[in-house]
Amino acid sequence: MKIRVAIAGVGNCASALVQGVYYYRNAREDDRVPGIMHVDFGGYHIGDIEFVAAFDVNKLKIGKDLSEAIFAEPNCCAKFIESMPKLGVKVLPGPILDGVASHMREPFKVADDHEPVDVAAVLKEVNADMLVNFLPVGSYEATRYYAQAALDAGCAFVNCIPEFIASDEAWARKFEKAGLPVAGDDIKSQLGATILHRALVKLFVDRGVVIDETYQLNVGGNTDFLNMMAEERLKTKRVSKTEAVTSMIPYEVPTRVGPSDYVPFLGDKKVCFIHIKGRKFGNQPVTVSVKLEVEDSPNSAGMVIDVIRAVKLALDRGIAGPLISISAYAFKHPPVQVDDHIARRWLEEFIRGERDR
Repeated sequence: MKIRVAIAGVGNCASALVQGVYYYRNAREDDRVPGIMHVDFGGYHIGDIEFVAAFDVNKLKIGKDLSEAIFAEPNCCAKFIESMPKLGVKVLPGPILDGVASHMREPFKVADDHEPVDVAAVLKEVNADMLVNFLPVGSYEATRYYAQAALDAGCAFVNCIPEFIASDEAWARKFEKAGLPVAGDDIKSQLGATILHRALVKLFVDRGVVIDETYQLNVGGNTDFLNMMAEERLKTKRVSKTEAVTSMIPYEVPTRVGPSDYVPFLGDKKVCFIHIKGRKFGNQPVTVSVKLEVEDSPNSAGMVIDVIRAVKLALDRGIAGPLISISAYAFKHPPVQVDDHIARRWLEEFIRGERDR
């Protein structure tokens, strides 16, 4: 059975997701695929994911087949698939709302001459199982527009950005009342800044080292980092990333976490600097400083593939409202924040049908 997926925002993360689904679509069940939990995830294979609709505001993407639009400017995600088949899915104009900051109109190639489609009507027409939100950081109104469109269309919602939907009680109740699952918020990477920072902080705490201060500074060269140069768009991003780290520490610590600069020549590469200073036995100092370099967009694509399949399992089982296990495992700001090994155990139990969420 296919999993019918619609995408809001055909940027670098969407490019990595679409490429990844076709790159691994013929993987055997015993293959070790980097970045996903299982090739067979509760009966669903990677290749069962089918893209049925896509929405964007970029004039170079609107009207193009999704297989071509994922490589259109300003996307700079690595092309790791030799040949993408035509998908028969044209990118449709979505509403702009607050999805485009004033300084991003030119970089995003905004199409002012396209009338936005009725997203809910399109989702109904293509019989989408779920809508995956890849809008730019800071898209408060636009994220809520797409979340409501999913509700109106009767499909699930996957929120990959740091606007709080699954972790917001009011929105969680809306999806529960509608009988639909929702997962989020703010997707984690396979091995990114947040998961590495969490692991190091947990190590300090578990070994009894008192943490006195910590920071995580990130730089990159894609449009995500350019968009986040506007500090007013970063409020929820900083909350999401900071809480993901500080939730591991049972006391308050001076902390600074989040994007710090845009470096154009880095392209889709993200460079992260993590610093943790603490005190061990005898109040003697210990400091850990780490530098992490990753291709940014593919780093989360495998996580999204697992999220999509978990949400489909929830749909099959008639589960409504926020999905606790996959959200805790795959997102920075889930409804319930737990240690990563616990979230992994919960998710394995969910896949086997031993947990209802």
